Amino acid sequence: MVVWYSMVKVTFTFDESTVETLRRTASRLKKPQSVVVREAIQDYAARSGRLSDEERRHMLKVFDRMVSRIPSGSQAQADAEIAEIRKARRSGGRRSRAE
Repeated sequence: MVVWYSMVKVTFTFDESTVETLRRTASRLKKPQSVVVREAIQDYAARSGRLSDEERRHMLKVFDRMVSRIPSGSQAQADAEIAEIRKARRSGGRRSRAE
């Protein structure tokens, strides 16, 4: 008697090369093909959340570009600029209509 707990039977279509790779891998590991497929899917899912090398390089280039745009100045200058912006906002902003 075969008892499957929370298993769903599905059908997939693979090319010959993939099927041969699956068979060789299952034979070498001495595991059923379904287990090899399950483990491969779990491994792929775990890796799919990570950035690829290309994505990582792109993100680093963007980061480097943004870092170079950070204005150089003292903390006192930044605090003064923020205070000026807050003062302008509290006083109602523009006094005349924008054209």
